[in-house]
Amino acid sequence: MSQPERVIRLLYIDDDRGLSRLVQKELARHGYEVTCAPDGDAGLEALRGGGFDVCALDHYMPGREGLDVLPDILAIEDAPPVVYVTGTQEGRIAVAALRAGAADYVIKDVSEDFTALLRNAIEDALIRRSLQRQADEAQEEVRLARDRAEAMLREVNHRVGNSLQLVSSFMSLQLRHLADEGARIALKESQARIEAVAHVHRRLYTSGEMGSVAMDEYLEGLIEELGASLGPEANGPRLTLQVEPMRVSTDQAVSLGVVVTELVTNAVKYAYAPGEAGEIRIILRPDADGRALLTVEDDGPGMGEGKPKGTGLGGKIISAMASGLRSAVEFDPGHKGVRARLAFDL
Repeated sequence: MSQPERVIRLLYIDDDRGLSRLVQKELARHGYEVTCAPDGDAGLEALRGGGFDVCALDHYMPGREGLDVLPDILAIEDAPPVVYVTGTQEGRIAVAALRAGAADYVIKDVSEDFTALLRNAIEDALIRRSLQRQADEAQEEVRLARDRAEAMLREVNHRVGNSLQLVSSFMSLQLRHLADEGARIALKESQARIEAVAHVHRRLYTSGEMGSVAMDEYLEGLIEELGASLGPEANGPRLTLQVEPMRVSTDQAVSLGVVVTELVTNAVKYAYAPGEAGEIRIILRPDADGRALLTVEDDGPGMGEGKPKGTGLGGKIISAMASGLRSAVEFDPGHKGVRARLAFDL
């Protein structure tokens, strides 16, 4: 047995009592429940009481015209769609009503065509309202799903950052028990690499944007940590950062952070003699071709025979990270010290 169609509850606002009775009688034959209001104020009072699916509003009425009443109707919370009723020569009024928020309009006369057109306009307006509500509900579901996913991703980054920090702490404990200087240096460098990755996850956890990393903020924190861990001496090399605001993907941030860590570590070890003051500059700027250029440079003695000192594991790590950025680190032979450059796509 089929379900009966839902009754459409219509509020018809019109001072023409004869036409109101006609609308009430004709639409009742099609299952409508029609309530009539003689003017805009009475209609507003009825609408504020709720219970209507749709409203038909006449233009010419005593007191206030329909265009004066329409904004008040639409201001009601969860207001029903409004079908505007105009005279045969009032096209400009119909256009004004549509611009003001009416769902549709119908030309007013006393023929049977009027009630048929009114019914069609009402049902079209209700269908559009239903589709709009479904679209709004779907968008809300997408928003909630996105918020849940972002919360989960933030928690993952939090846990990963904490786990990497725990590994770094274990390495600090191990460092205290190592007497071999070579082992201590290797472990300290590995710790710096882990911190570079952990810093990305901490940045993602505290950021409102989960899909990308603000490189200016990330590098500021990373360079501060590197300065504290690799060059704590007061008269040692000084790390300076020049970076323009830009956002990169998470994977790019990890690769760039590791590359910076390796290049800065190498510069701290080889650019200046122990106790010698100097500067290590980290520069990141976008260029005019939609790319960005990372530069790490010092004013030390340079690379000698053309190869950077300390190439080995660090060099392999730099090559791997640069490859992930679809690029490679290049060394400027014309620079007095060591100048390493890495260009990558934003």
